[in-house]
Amino acid sequence: MQGVIKSYDPVTHDGVLINEADLADVDLAEDALEGSILRMLRPGQRVRFDLDSKGLATSLRLGSEVDMSTPEF
Repeated sequence: MQGVIKSYDPVTHDGVLINEADLADVDLAEDALEGSILRMLRPGQRVRFDLDSKGLATSLRLGSEVDMSTPEF
């Protein structure tokens, strides 16, 4: 899945991203950056992610500029 970082607090590691597929807000899991090359997130940054069993974004990695587009409704 792909999305865009909406907000991120580097102190608490709390954050929200917008899922490209349905434009829904998705909270970041506590370990979302664990094992990732990403150490910091900024609003507007494109990322790829997985969803855990609780529906939280995890396993964040760099997103693809080519694949990100505005969904058609």
